Formats: sequence, C-alpha cells, structure tokens
Amino acid sequence: MSRVLIIPAAGSGSRLAAGVPKVLAPVNGRPMLDHLLRLYWPHVDRVVCVVRPGVEQEVLRLGGAAGVVLQPLVQAAPTGMLDAILIAVEQVRQVGPDWVWITWCDQVAILPETVDELGRRCAEGAEVGMVVPTVARRSPYIHFDRDSHHRIVGLRQRREGDAMPEVGESDAGLFALSRRACLELLPVFDAETGPGRTTGERNFLPFIPWLSARHPNAVVTFPCRDPREAVGINTPGELREIESWLRERREGLAPGMSA
Repeated sequence: MSRVLIIPAAGSGSRLAAGVPKVLAPVNGRPMLDHLLRLYWPHVDRVVCVVRPGVEQEVLRLGGAAGVVLQPLVQAAPTGMLDAILIAVEQVRQVGPDWVWITWCDQVAILPETVDELGRRCAEGAEVGMVVPTVARRSPYIHFDRDSHHRIVGLRQRREGDAMPEVGESDAGLFALSRRACLELLPVFDAETGPGRTTGERNFLPFIPWLSARHPNAVVTFPCRDPREAVGINTPGELREIESWLRERREGLAPGMSA
C-alpha cells in the first residue's frame, strides 16, 4: 500500500517567537520537521512539504539527512491549510499513491502507536475514504458534532466564532485520505466552499463533515491514546509542555508509551 505524506508548513510561527520559520523551530534541540520525518518515514514512501518562500533548501537538507524522499513546494502566502494541501495535490497526483496522509508541522507529539493504528484503519475496507484520530479535550478549539449513528455531521471552530462545548471531540492534526478522497473529492469540496467567515482562511477541516454527509461510511475515527498527542506547538507554553512529555517518553517515565 503506497502512501504520500503532506506536511503543510508555511506558517511563520510568530506566536512561538523561535526566530526561525515554524517548521524549523527546535523541539528538544531538533527542528519540528525532523521529528515528523523520523516518525512517519517508516510508514510512507514520499513526503511533500509545503513551505514559505526561502525555506526550501533547509527542508531539503533535513530530508536528506533523515534519508527521506522529500519534495518541498512553496505557498507564497499563508491563506489556509486547504490551499496548502491543494498545492501538494498535483504533485501527489503524479505519484498516484493509495493513501495520502496529512499532518500539521507542529503536531510532533503523536505516538508511534497512533501512527500504527492509522495504517491499520486505512486497510479496513474499500468504503473507507478518510481516517481521523480524535481526542476528547476541555475548552476545545475544534469540536465534531455527531448524529445518533455516531457519524460526524458538523464542525465547530472557536477561531471562527462558533459556540463551543465545555468538553469536545477534536482532531489531532493527523489525517489519512484515500486516493479518491484526495484527488477527486477534495477538489470538489474546494469548488463548493469559501473561506472562514471570521478568519478569512480556507480551512481543510470542514471537508470532514462534507465527506461524511455525501458518503456516510467513508469517515472512520479512532481515539488517540493520550490527549497531549493533539497539542499543536503554537506558543512557548505549549513548546515546554511537549518538550517535557517527549523527554518523559524518551527516558521511559511514561509506562507503555514510546517516544
């Protein structure tokens, strides 16, 4: 089963104040991108990293050092994650993988066991079009609404001004799309939808309820093993939290978990 990983990584990381583009910001002494490459390369055949202008050569260097087949593409302006993914879609179309995995560049705390489970779920059947690890979180930024059949029927986003529950079900910044979902259905979604009403950004996450509504059995979810997997590193506080947890995992302080 062939797989390509897309990493949208054109953000500046201004809130993190690391002094370098976000994808190159150090986490326990290693760039975010290096953490991702070493986590996912055993599972994918190629990586497409969508970056801001001027970062391509350093991204290529990191890919070479990790022994990864990596293609950097440039997003001239950070107009949203959907646009970043669509930039990569034409490159992916040339490769024609069975599955396209997507992860945000700041989601470096995903457990290897979760990545293993993602791969297993992708092989569950022909109807599966998208696999999404999720997590229950207090004061969520994202929440998936479900119907009585447990299907995802809606998406709430705090940054778009939606009313949020006290405890919600969020994504973990990691997604798997079948070839058809990525190359055929995502462009249809793109043509039918507009930017966020508050941020003005073109968001990828609304594709999940959109796909579920049109293909009720296509979206498969499973729970992450630890809520910290879903922490994206956007602030110095989040950086400290994830660095501490990664050290615990490396030093064996979290029984049953691997770094």
